[in-house]
Amino acid sequence: MSDFDTVPVGDIPADASILDVREDYEWVAGHAEGARHIPMDQLPARLDELDPDEDLFVICRTGGRSFRAVQWLVGQGYSAVNVAGGMDMWFEAGKPMVSDNGLKPVVL
Repeated sequence: MSDFDTVPVGDIPADASILDVREDYEWVAGHAEGARHIPMDQLPARLDELDPDEDLFVICRTGGRSFRAVQWLVGQGYSAVNVAGGMDMWFEAGKPMVSDNGLKPVVL
């Protein structure tokens, strides 16, 4: 993958590794089923939790934070792409979501 690629939600493979970089309260309210959660400000400290050889599809709410996270990850030698439109587009596309609060998943 080239530096700073961006892909639409519809182009994410079903078995993709999705990295959600939103804040804890956003994650709890609703996230992509099967995604991994590392808030953007924790990425440097938790980088060893990620496989540098795995293609990461990085998502936030609208795409801004995830774009910055992708820039940083690629600079560290990781394979990462930004998900265009973020969780807002994920939700609009009807992709599977779960919440950690027992309520119907929503995007905050």
